[in-house]
Amino acid sequence: MGTQRSHRRTLVRLGGPVYLELLAGVAAGIVNMVWVARLGGDAVAAVALATNVENLLLGVVLAAGSGTTVLVARARGAADPGAVRAAVRGGAVLCALLVPPVAVGGFLLREPLAALLLGGDRGGAYGLTVAYLAVSLPGTAVFYAGHVLDGVLKGAGDTRTPMRLAFLANGLILVLDPLLIHAHGVAGAALATVIGRTAALAVGAVVLRRNPLLRAARATAPAGTTGAAVRRTAATGLPMAADFTVRMAGALALVAVVARLGVSETAAYGIAGKGMYVATMAFYAVRQAAAIHTAHLLGTGTGGRAGVARTAALLGAALGTGFAALLWAGADGVMRLFGAGPEVAPAGALFLRCLAGYLPLLGAYIAAAGAFEGAGASPYLARITVAGVLLQLPLAVALSGLGLPGVCLAMTLAMAAQCGALAVLHRRTARTAQAEPVRTFSRSG
Repeated sequence: MGTQRSHRRTLVRLGGPVYLELLAGVAAGIVNMVWVARLGGDAVAAVALATNVENLLLGVVLAAGSGTTVLVARARGAADPGAVRAAVRGGAVLCALLVPPVAVGGFLLREPLAALLLGGDRGGAYGLTVAYLAVSLPGTAVFYAGHVLDGVLKGAGDTRTPMRLAFLANGLILVLDPLLIHAHGVAGAALATVIGRTAALAVGAVVLRRNPLLRAARATAPAGTTGAAVRRTAATGLPMAADFTVRMAGALALVAVVARLGVSETAAYGIAGKGMYVATMAFYAVRQAAAIHTAHLLGTGTGGRAGVARTAALLGAALGTGFAALLWAGADGVMRLFGAGPEVAPAGALFLRCLAGYLPLLGAYIAAAGAFEGAGASPYLARITVAGVLLQLPLAVALSGLGLPGVCLAMTLAMAAQCGALAVLHRRTARTAQAEPVRTFSRSG
């Protein structure tokens, strides 16, 4: 179990379904936008802005979902049904606490939020954005519940069921989109999403009740109080949520730097980002797998965080190298696929080829980070991420005179620094693990 080969097999087995799950969501989002585009430019802008809001809100529920995954996996490794039940309860209660301010508060504030997103412009896109948010923000209750349910199943070692639930939800969205958009306009697109997710949540709840591990946990008294379970989930998941939110904020800030280069460069960067997203989803799939595997190993008392981190880093780097080669060879085709014009395509293709040095580093870092998350070292990762973003932005500004290649160079240098910091943390904690094999991380180190 402690060999690199067995770690790699486990990461591929757990991470493969996660990657397909993420791809299903992206495919549904693209098709959804195609149908919305028939309503005009204002409708596209409204849905794009509202979708960005949902991406930011995802960082909030990660505290519950990711924290639950790690704690359930650790309890599963320890064969402790009471701890499993406590972990599930902690995630469910934390989710219930997060829903009212986001779903209800967001609905009540949908008009000022739409105005903020549009920079105060109350033109045609404003009313459409408000209409979309009026459905999507209350729908975050289903979105959050589904995310925690997926987290429980993944912690139990089942990544295939969340994949199937994603296929169900997104399949329904694809069927309902043309019908509901035709009947209700932009709001219909949001309604299709909520209905698809609700159906998947209902099916997932049935599967959850039949899971042997969770069925045994229901017959056992939870370990500790509900308040302690919630605090434990929040303490485990909040650093992961912070890491995600900081990366999202850094990506948005980088768009602002690119925007100074001109409209063509901004469009090229946006299209290239879509091509790059297919690669980054693979890295995050390995990250989730590494977090689950590491937490499970710690629960069994066998340790193994260092071995999982090395294997995940090598797998992430290999995936990054493969995607970099594909993007280098197919850069022109990617730009044509997204309809880039002659003024945009060359800049976008050049940027994609410049990613050859960045993607292997990004893959290694993101994948290896999952092992640290599973071991409870997320606070350290969040600090590295903050430092990386703070380094990347001034570098991007300084190197932006070189155009998009300069921006890519800034991204690569900042990621190399983050990889170096993670390597230092890995060496330090590997020595500690040799002395205390089953020790988990705490804020005090």
